[in-house]
Amino acid sequence: MRHGFANKKLNRNSEHRKALLKNMLNSLIKYEQIKTTLPKAKFLKPQADKIITLGKKNSLSSTKNLISQLQDKKSANKVTKTLSKRYEKRSGGYTRIIKAGFRYGDNAPMAIIEFVDRDIEARRVDKKKNDQSKNTENKDSKKEPVSK
Repeated sequence: MRHGFANKKLNRNSEHRKALLKNMLNSLIKYEQIKTTLPKAKFLKPQADKIITLGKKNSLSSTKNLISQLQDKKSANKVTKTLSKRYEKRSGGYTRIIKAGFRYGDNAPMAIIEFVDRDIEARRVDKKKNDQSKNTENKDSKKEPVSK
């Protein structure tokens, strides 16, 4: 019988599992789409939906709970300001899981978990623009070495 089994353990102890969940939630909120293994995606989906629902309640206590769960003010602000406004008409089902084949090394089933109606530009948050990098290279090459 399967009484009392609340969630998957993912072959990790409780502290490692909590840290994994927190990091995956922050990455999902930041990039709005991440690629991970299928069991981790299934573990993450209900938690992400709960975070969005918590962000839709526009109160001080819900904001404090978000910051407490995510441990990141930027992610909490994005949930309350951007994602909660995007999903205010939707009553649930904010994420989707798409199966993405199997990993080459160990044949683990992979999946993409993403927000429904996601912002496509969110994936390029950390990537530098090519125009700026070319301009800085040109400036650096114009500098002459100082000789003594």
